[in-house]
Amino acid sequence: VVPTVAALFLAITGGLLLWDLEHPERFYMIFTRPNPESWLVRGAFLITGFGLVLAAHLAGAGLGVRGIARIVAWPGVPLAALTAVYTAYLFAQSKARDLWQNPLLPPHFLVQAILAGAAVLAPVAAVVEPEAVRALLWTLSVASVVHLLMVAGEGTLTHPTAHAALAQREMTNGRYRGFFRAGLLLAAVGIAAPWIGALAGPIALIGLLAHEHAYVQAGQSVPLA
Repeated sequence: VVPTVAALFLAITGGLLLWDLEHPERFYMIFTRPNPESWLVRGAFLITGFGLVLAAHLAGAGLGVRGIARIVAWPGVPLAALTAVYTAYLFAQSKARDLWQNPLLPPHFLVQAILAGAAVLAPVAAVVEPEAVRALLWTLSVASVVHLLMVAGEGTLTHPTAHAALAQREMTNGRYRGFFRAGLLLAAVGIAAPWIGALAGPIALIGLLAHEHAYVQAGQSVPLA
């Protein structure tokens, strides 16, 4: 179940990324003429590596060879973590966007990935693997708590620049406050996942999407000049 859902997610994500390119037919140049200093390129390699691991995992499950799953888990765990957090370093390359120059972003993105993974898999497991549901719901609950604590920490710490403070204000009390507050409220539902059940997964996932929309848009909302 896990590799199937993850592989589907990666396929959709990759398709959206290619759709966003002005010349999607040139995607291969990321691999043939890479710029090793770019986190966009590094991310492409990480996602490709993770996709290969998932493909091997899925093939092993389909063939009934359980040993393959154990072998690919060793490179799979660090690749999964790096795939989750590399966007934080991509954001950090945007030096003019002070809100994104946050050392808490990599661990926060990892927490969000755990939250999203549990939120997606809990309803699936409820149908195909009920014995895994309880563990997934508790994972969702704990990840939701940590996510909200990190949001609170990021919001209450003094920002080093006026640019970052203004972007934070736009997110919490300005144009994007609706998305931000909805994100907090819906993510809080994830805390009660062990008592609500698998339905908490999609709700928390929508909350995470709302929070990320507010965060990304607020970071770009402050004029550069």
